[in-house]
Amino acid sequence: MELPQTRATLANGIELDVVDMGPRDGEALIFLHGFPENHRTWRHQIAHFSQSGYRCIAPDQRGYRGSSKPQEVSEYTPDKLTGDVFLLADALGITSFTIVGHDWGGAIAWGVALAGQHTRVKRAIIANAPHPAIFPKLLFTDKVQREASQYIRGFRDPANDPMIREGGLTPLLAKEADWEDSASMEPEERAILLDDWSNPDAAFGMLNYYRATPMQVPAMNEPFELPADFSAPEVPKLTIPTLVIWAMGDTALPPGNLEGMEDHIAPLTLVRIEDCEHFVTWGAPKKVNEAMEVFLGA
Repeated sequence: MELPQTRATLANGIELDVVDMGPRDGEALIFLHGFPENHRTWRHQIAHFSQSGYRCIAPDQRGYRGSSKPQEVSEYTPDKLTGDVFLLADALGITSFTIVGHDWGGAIAWGVALAGQHTRVKRAIIANAPHPAIFPKLLFTDKVQREASQYIRGFRDPANDPMIREGGLTPLLAKEADWEDSASMEPEERAILLDDWSNPDAAFGMLNYYRATPMQVPAMNEPFELPADFSAPEVPKLTIPTLVIWAMGDTALPPGNLEGMEDHIAPLTLVRIEDCEHFVTWGAPKKVNEAMEVFLGA
């Protein structure tokens, strides 16, 4: 499946390789991929919706593939990642859009939706990405989520940096994350990812998403309670139409992340997809497309 890319230069100097398919006057959908993937996370959705009248835009985000890969951790703070999306829309002449994200792309999409809900962002579609008001608490109080997130401590550990410089991302994934959720991935798609991961600059770019976030991941031997100095993130209520798609077999982000989500979003549409693991956009593409079609049609 060919997804031709163009180069977009943002006002902050970052350059992104971008898929831009579908009619230029169609409603814009901006797709954000997660870790450790690329724009092809959304290959099935782009193919479908670009033929249904939507303008589908999917960048390789900063740190990935041929896009700009600054190596400083400070270049990957949430404000910069969120800002890239609005600057990309500016560069493409898009005034309003629906934001769509999965995994880390979903985390950024939450920020984009919250920042732009009264101005440029019409709707949000989030797939298996934790809500910023719920996830930080789960890391302290929920044993299942904390255990599932221990790989983040390894991703942040500078002791692993020599291994990354020598072998890219692949040996770190094998050591810390056991990334084997690939049963439904075509061999050619996995080959693309393995090639991406072999670039040490890209590997550090990807890992800097984890290293720049203020999120705390306690060790397993720490108490399962909120510390006395815990400061809950100040997250406003999201009031644009929002679709949350959740693969219920996700072991990295278990379904406990859905509890209380309705308190933070209204109107909320929640679609649970059974018998699918974390990478739902290509693990269950027809179900994702159907959920999106119903939501966008409404």
